[in-house]
Amino acid sequence: MSDVLLVDRTDAVVTLTLNRPEALNALDVPLKEALRDALASLETDRSCRAVVLAGAGRAFCAGQDLREHVGVLESGSTDPLDTVRRHYNPIASRLGSMPKPVVAAVGGMAAGAGAGLALLADFRIGGPSTSFLMAFANVGLAADTGLSWSLPRLVGHAKAIELLMLAQPVKAEAALALGLLTEVQPADDDVLPAAQDLAARLAAGPTVAYGAIKRQLSIGDAGTLADALSAEALAQSISGSTADHRNATMAFVNKQKPVFEGR
Repeated sequence: MSDVLLVDRTDAVVTLTLNRPEALNALDVPLKEALRDALASLETDRSCRAVVLAGAGRAFCAGQDLREHVGVLESGSTDPLDTVRRHYNPIASRLGSMPKPVVAAVGGMAAGAGAGLALLADFRIGGPSTSFLMAFANVGLAADTGLSWSLPRLVGHAKAIELLMLAQPVKAEAALALGLLTEVQPADDDVLPAAQDLAARLAAGPTVAYGAIKRQLSIGDAGTLADALSAEALAQSISGSTADHRNATMAFVNKQKPVFEGR
């Protein structure tokens, strides 16, 4: 994997670290392509049962690398935001539909597309320096990286309008109150270890069922009751046929602690 994206495996947890700390992990083409390809690989990697997404240095991710983007604008391109279709949409799709838990270790600023990445995770761990900035309107753009989908689900339509149009930073405690963060650690140095600990706990759980829960919620959040019931029937059919379900049920009946294998 490219040096701009570090991949660490510890047991069943894979940590992907955006590694451009000198640029606050701003997303240039090499980093976007590395992240896109890594997520695609992890989708079908059965040895990976949980994913952590982190940023090196003092920021999680500052969003699109605007220095690179200026070059695109000055090139006379007829579609200067083609990167949305080529990079951000595939990344958001793979991250949001990852069939296993995803935990974001949001150390420092998560701005623009960086906020989009964090908010597509299932859990977001922050610290004192964590903040979110839906920065798009500040440079005359609408949202991307799934924010038009994830943000209203987390904070509601009215608050999403406010965060996207006014484009003001949201600090850690306010982000926690809004639901942008799952928890806030007392120190910034605790953010990544806490995220990895949570991911390890999830990786030891019924990960097939977790994936089914994610799929059914993506439908139930916006669909009709009939849509939700259909999704629930499919999810139960999938998870009910797993060895994890059978073994955990027997363990419960026998008053034993279940051991989940993700199958």
